[in-house]
This record gives sequence, C-alpha cells and structure tokens, in this order.
Amino acid sequence: MSNNASLADYRTALTAPGAGLPVLCSLLARLPVAMIGFSVLLYTQHVTGTFAIAGVVGAGLLIGVAVGSVVQGRIIDRFGPTWPILLATVVFTAAIISLVLAIEQVAPTALLLALAVSSGMTQPSVSPAARSLWARLLPPGNARNAAYAYEAISMEVFFILGPGFAGLMLLTPWPGSGVVAGAACMALGSVGFALSPATRAWRARPAGAHGGSVMGALGTAGMRTLVIAVLGFGVVIGFVEVAVPAVATRAGEPTIGGLLLSVWSLSSVLFGLGYSLRPWPRSLPVRLPVLLGGFGVLVGTLFLPTSLAPTSLLLLAGCMVIAGALITPQATSHSTAIDVVAPEGTATEAFGWVITAATFGLSIGHSTSGFVVERFGPPVSFLAAACCGLALAALVWARRHTVRASAPPVEVVELRADAGLGRSPELGVDVGIDELDDLPRAGVRP
Repeated sequence: MSNNASLADYRTALTAPGAGLPVLCSLLARLPVAMIGFSVLLYTQHVTGTFAIAGVVGAGLLIGVAVGSVVQGRIIDRFGPTWPILLATVVFTAAIISLVLAIEQVAPTALLLALAVSSGMTQPSVSPAARSLWARLLPPGNARNAAYAYEAISMEVFFILGPGFAGLMLLTPWPGSGVVAGAACMALGSVGFALSPATRAWRARPAGAHGGSVMGALGTAGMRTLVIAVLGFGVVIGFVEVAVPAVATRAGEPTIGGLLLSVWSLSSVLFGLGYSLRPWPRSLPVRLPVLLGGFGVLVGTLFLPTSLAPTSLLLLAGCMVIAGALITPQATSHSTAIDVVAPEGTATEAFGWVITAATFGLSIGHSTSGFVVERFGPPVSFLAAACCGLALAALVWARRHTVRASAPPVEVVELRADAGLGRSPELGVDVGIDELDDLPRAGVRP
C-alpha cells in the first residue's frame, strides 16, 4: 500500500458516503480544544489575581484530558461511540459549569483543581473517535492516509486559532465568556457527532474480542514504541513553548511570544499538507525516529539566533518557520502508525494514548524548560530540547523493529484428521496438520 496521498485522495476522503455530518460536527467539537484550557487559565488568573493558582487549575485540566482520553477510548472501542460521548457530554457540561461557579466564588484551590481535573477527564473524546471512524468509512489506502493527515492538520489549525479566540473573548464584558463559549461549542459538536448516522452505525465490539487484554492498546511492543515517539514530540514542543516567550520577554516584547508560536504552527500546517502528498522516509518504522530526531536538530538550531542576536525576534521567527515544518508530519505519522501497531479493536484507545503521551510530554517540557530558562537562559533550553528529542529518537530507532503489523489472528482451526488437513475459517484455506505449528495457537480446537 502506498503511503502518499494526493489532493484527489483528500477529496475522496472528505466526500465519502456518510462522512459529511460527522466531519462537520467533529470540527465544531474540536475547534475549542485549545481554547478551553487557555480560557480557563486566563479566567482564573483574572478572578484570583495570581498566575500560581491559574497554573495549577490549567495543569489539572491537562491531567484530566490525559487520563480521560485513554479511559473514554477504551470504553468507545468496547461499546461504540454514541452513548459514551453523549454521557461524557452531559457530565462535562455539569463539570465545566461547576468550575465556572467555583472560580466566580474564588473557591479553595483544592476544589478548583478537582473540578478542573473532572472537566478535563469528561471532555468528549471526539478526536479519537473521529480518527477511528475513518477506518470504518474508508478501506486501507491513500484516501484513508489522506483522512489521517486531514485530522492532524485540522488539529494543528485549532491549536493556532484556540488561544486567539480565547484572547478575543477577554474583550467581552465577562472574562468567563471564553470558557462558556468553548464548552458550548464542544458540547454541541459532540452531540451532533454522536448522533450522526455513520457514528450510530458503529457496532459495539463483543466481549472477549481482540484487544481485550489488561494492557489494552499498550499490549503490543510497537504501540509502546509509538508512545515513546509521541512523548518525545511533546517534550520538544514543551521546551519551545516556554523558551520562546522568555526570549520575547527579555527582548522587551512579551506580547510577541504567542505570535512567534503561531508562526511556527502555521509553517507546520503548510509543510504538513505537502508532506502528506509525498512522505519521507517511506518506511514507517524508520520515519518515526527520523522525524523526531530531525525535529530535535531543527529546534536545537534556535540556539544560534537567540545567542548571537538575542533581541532580533525577526531572525528567531525565520528560524522557527523552518523548525516548525516537522510538527504536522510527525502528528500524521503517529496517526498512521496506529493502524499498524495497535491491537485489533483498540484504535480509539490507542489514539487516546497518543494524546496522553503528547500531554505528558508537554508537561515535562514546560516544567523542565522553565527551570533551564531561569538558571541558564533560553538558548540553553533550545539545546536541552534538542538533546531530549535526539535521545528519545535514538530509543525509538533501537525499537523500530517493533513497528510492524501483528500476524493475522486465527480464531478457529477445525482439524480433519482423516484428510490430514485443518480448516481455518479466518484464513479461508486448508492447512496441513503438520503446518499448524506455524499458525497462532489461540483458538485452535480439534
């Protein structure tokens, strides 16, 4: 199967029968995914007057999202997305309303943290479900690859737009309007996605089907390798998201920091679209470590402009355009790899682990970069990001042999001793009895 997709493949994917309504509703549900967290942070700081409490509440929301995406993903894989997403939407709405009321009342930090975690855990997992839905709407091939690229590119666009929308909502008379608007958008889109015909046609997986192990989506070595790659991706971005605003602040232009981050996200989207048409390296097991290592090297080059011309934000912006080029290609490759490494029946949970790994990576990068910036300055933080990215890329490279599809399962093999043959309904062939040792042992019965 070819790994590259053409513009015609994007059109085929987005116009596939049954795709229209879930695509539109998932866009609505995912648009505020970055807006809500940023709005909660700004709203909390505005009411409490301290970034310390706001930071705790914002971190709680991220932790909740990281945990909830995996839990909801496993439930969706088992029972289908309709009722889990509807239930999550109801609980999320109640949790976010409670959080807003608690912030208004300047409740104790412990209560704010608990409500923030609850709000994050119950955010409807539309992104993982939408990604899994493509495997039901499209056969394996370039159109499905284009759909996965579309998911990654659209999410990157939302992360560009989200903070901007949150900042605009601060101009309204009530500082909490961004939280409410984002939550309402997410709830409406989630309900529409859950009730769309294509989503309701998603049948529950029978108990005991593949993917029912205790480890779930992490049951394969390849999936664990993918999680390491995503973790490294998040760590590198986390370093940059702290170091770049620090550079802008030291240059006397603190408001430019967010704009610089938007610049590298924009280049990511543009390059990611072209990359999806002709990805490189061609081999997915090699692509994961190469892209992560290359990303680390490009981020490490930001050491030069911030050291040689620390006040030249224009030079930094130019270098960030180049460094940001490998963001979306990695996200697209991570999504594509799920089809290869995730145990059968765990695609939604697997994407949940991708979100969780990226979130934890961002948290590690943020906290470590803050320490490095304070002690050694922003340029050293870029070098540290490069070292972390290269180290984890080396680990992924060492494990690249695990990024492969597992052998097709054989559920039942009926032995016909008189003919010296066995019949495998899964493979649809007669197999010699002396060859059965070469088949998976599970489900063999005499």
